[in-house]
Parts: sequence; structure tokens; C-alpha cells
Amino acid sequence: MGNLDWQKSSYSGDAADCVEVASEGELIRIRESDDPTVTIATTKATLAAWLQGAKAGEFDHLTH
Repeated sequence: MGNLDWQKSSYSGDAADCVEVASEGELIRIRESDDPTVTIATTKATLAAWLQGAKAGEFDHLTH
């Protein structure tokens, strides 16, 4: 994976337990900052579809 430019949401502030994402070619890598050794990968198209659903509130029930 090399050195990726990991990004977290500005809403995370200085929290150590946030989700971070990085682009690696056609893949998007996702990890939790408190355990950066474990990552998952998805495609840009799949992440875009998931983000569209998240913005529409489709996953809100998971945070309550």
C-alpha cells in the first residue's frame, strides 16, 4: 500500500477514533484511525453509491 495520503472528516476534530479514507489508483482504502493496520478497499463507484445513500439518510438507523 505504500504511503497513502489519509484523510478524515473535519467533523472528527482531534478524535483518535475516526474513519479515514485514501485513494490508491482505482481503489478507495478505508480504515479506523485507532487501528490503522486494518483496511478495507472498495471502488470509487461503490463508495459514491454508498455516500449517496448516506446523504439520503438510508443508514441513519445504524447510529441510534
